[in-house]
Amino acid sequence: MNRETIPIFFAIDNGYTKFLAVALQSLLDNASKEYDYSIKVLHTNVEEDNIKKIKKFEKSNVNIEFVDLNYYIEKIKDKLYTRDYYSSSTYFRLFIPELYPQYNKAIYLDSDIIVLGDISELYNIDLKKNLVAAAPDDIIQFNKVFQDYAEKVVGVAKYQNYFNAGVLLMNLDELRKFHFQDKFCYLLGTVKYSVAQDQDYLNRLCKGRTKIIGRQWDVMPIVNEDTKEENIKIVHYNFAYKPWHFEDVPYNEYFWKYAKKTEFYNDILKEKDSYTEEDRFKDRENENVLRELAQKECDCVGDDRYLAEKGMIKKLYEKTKSKLGSSSNNVEKSPDRLEILEEIERLEREGKFDVDPEKDPPTIELTPDKVDYLKSKGTSRLMTRFANKAGELFLNELLRKNKLIIKQVNGVENLNLLTKGAIITCNHFNPFDSFTVEKVLRSSGKMKKRKLYKVIREGNYTNFPGFYGFLFRNCDTLPLSSNLKTMSIFMKAVTEILNKGNYILIYPEQSLWWNYRKPKPLKNGAFKLAAKNNVPVLPIFITMQDSDIIGDDGFPVQEYIVNIAQPIFPDENLNVKQNEEIMKEKNFETWKEIYEDFYKIPLTYTTITKEQVIDDEREADNLL
Repeated sequence: MNRETIPIFFAIDNGYTKFLAVALQSLLDNASKEYDYSIKVLHTNVEEDNIKKIKKFEKSNVNIEFVDLNYYIEKIKDKLYTRDYYSSSTYFRLFIPELYPQYNKAIYLDSDIIVLGDISELYNIDLKKNLVAAAPDDIIQFNKVFQDYAEKVVGVAKYQNYFNAGVLLMNLDELRKFHFQDKFCYLLGTVKYSVAQDQDYLNRLCKGRTKIIGRQWDVMPIVNEDTKEENIKIVHYNFAYKPWHFEDVPYNEYFWKYAKKTEFYNDILKEKDSYTEEDRFKDRENENVLRELAQKECDCVGDDRYLAEKGMIKKLYEKTKSKLGSSSNNVEKSPDRLEILEEIERLEREGKFDVDPEKDPPTIELTPDKVDYLKSKGTSRLMTRFANKAGELFLNELLRKNKLIIKQVNGVENLNLLTKGAIITCNHFNPFDSFTVEKVLRSSGKMKKRKLYKVIREGNYTNFPGFYGFLFRNCDTLPLSSNLKTMSIFMKAVTEILNKGNYILIYPEQSLWWNYRKPKPLKNGAFKLAAKNNVPVLPIFITMQDSDIIGDDGFPVQEYIVNIAQPIFPDENLNVKQNEEIMKEKNFETWKEIYEDFYKIPLTYTTITKEQVIDDEREADNLL
């Protein structure tokens, strides 16, 4: 009796061959022996040596064929839009119906998967007249921006029906009757989906004719309380959740279990070892980029399209462009900002680096009964959770509207040198620079089990009004105080926070000078706390450059380059006072080096010293 053959397709480029091997190992280890398997690897430019290694998986019921699509792709390559880590191979699955008319249905699998169940169970799902069967995309299901994108831009009726295209059961007969490839090529020339690309096209084309299957067939390594591990059939290490790049990816043990069985294991370990912290940071940032892209696409749906159709969009633009900082260079510079810049110039000349040029709220004494540093009360913890969430939403809005631009992060790998609590120092030039530090730390992946506390002024805590005051009082802040009893509690809280391995951000310049690019002389407080608690100081210095976007104040929005230097550790052979001075000196020298290297000028101040005043007076006397 003839055994049924199950066709299974993969699509790769040469770099993904090793991950294909791991996926195949898991698939074949768990596949039913009652079927034959015809595995087609659609590719461009896979090396012959890699093909030979993959062919070793062949056995009596498994045939593997590599199919070079270079010629096929050449005809439409100019239309294949790709972004970030995508390559043209991601589109290969869309050509399967026409390439293989001998098959009625087939399975398509991405190569960044592990198969834990019997793949024949997926093949035997009844498709009826549906074009494909697939599981919901978890990234869409748990993010409001992506939900709106699926419904407004891609056009699915409900975001719950938006599926992930990395695991597909394809009804090839119905896809051919539907003239799927012709319709795809038509859409490719008329619509550009820039978020999920080929997956968006699939969801658009298969709208209304998709069988949504259980998510156990396409489980992504993100938090989901509905997932029962014993039910998982396929793990899909989608997006940036790659166990060969990150240590803490959920379900990574399954990947390494099967990777060890392949001859590519050492190559995979080498890739993991060579993947830098900057690479990992960029991967995490890609999700934010993707979210912003989806939001922009959503913003293009609705009134503005209607107005464009009516020929009114130009009038609307002309009417509003004076209000759009990103669209006009004619916004007048704020008199308040100009006044502050003049005040900064005066303070620098006079050497008063620790004085704020901005008008701070009056200071009200902070007494012990008015602050709960360690959030020991339930109400304090509740307010902190709420405030942190509000702060996160506020930060995302700043980033989305380009009011805060983090262009680059250098030295992320230095965070790995922190094994316990630390004092983080940063130059202070904008009310939002603490958001920048927190964003960088969270994107680095180093904050999953840690918190970042921020030392703030007394008046900012006791008397700052409105939304900002709410954040000052509740977002894991540590206010200073003029009350000695309160400061005693502050010091004990700092010790406990650091002992728990958390970070404390302190601005050792002790003043905020708006958009001031130089490092200012440092005060001792931050370094005394580090020395007393025997923890390192992590110097961060943010350099900046003008962007093309003009802010509401008429000045260019600054693009921040965050420079994370190596930690400065206290010397166990020195006392607290000695460590305090040495750490402060090293911190300043580190900042100075970063400043001079970035701006390509020596650090100098306009400060007029007493000696200069005496010399000027003598010169004036001589002239007289």
